[in-house]
Amino acid sequence: MVAPAPERRIQDMALSIPPAPTPFGSYVETKEIGSLLYLSGMLPVVGHVPLYSGVVGRDLSTAEGYDAARTACLSGLAAARLHLGSLDRVRSIAKLGVYIAAAEDFRDHPKVADGASDLLSAVFGRENAPPRIVLGVLNIPLGMPIEVELVFEIEPYRN
Repeated sequence: MVAPAPERRIQDMALSIPPAPTPFGSYVETKEIGSLLYLSGMLPVVGHVPLYSGVVGRDLSTAEGYDAARTACLSGLAAARLHLGSLDRVRSIAKLGVYIAAAEDFRDHPKVADGASDLLSAVFGRENAPPRIVLGVLNIPLGMPIEVELVFEIEPYRN
C-alpha cells in the first residue's frame, strides 16, 4: 500500500497551514539550489505576528516550547508550499535544526524539538523522519523561543 502524499495527509488530518511568513529583514524565505530547497530560519509566527516569546524553562514550559517548535515548523511548511506550489514535490527532509532559547539549567531540548519532528513525521511519514540537530542558545531574534531550520530534497518541476 502506497502512503498518502503530504497534501492528502494534511487534508486528512484537517491540519491548517498558516499563510507563508514574510521576512523580518533583508533576506528571502526560500532558496532552491538543484534538488534542494533551503528555508530561512522559521520562527513561531503566524503572518508577521509572534505567537510565543521568552525563554523555554524560564518563561515557557516544555509543552509550550513543543508547540512553539510545531508552530515554527508550520511556518516552514507554508514557505515551502508557497515556493513549490505543493508539498507533494518534497521527496525527503534533508535536515532539521531546532534552536531553543533555553534557561541555563534546562535539559529537555529533545522534547521541545519533537514539536517540529512529530509534525514532519505526520505530514511526510515516519519513514521520512529527518536527521536533526537540537541546540540550546542564549537568545533568538525578536525574543522568540524557537527557530527551526529546514532543508528539503525536492522533485524537479515538470510542465
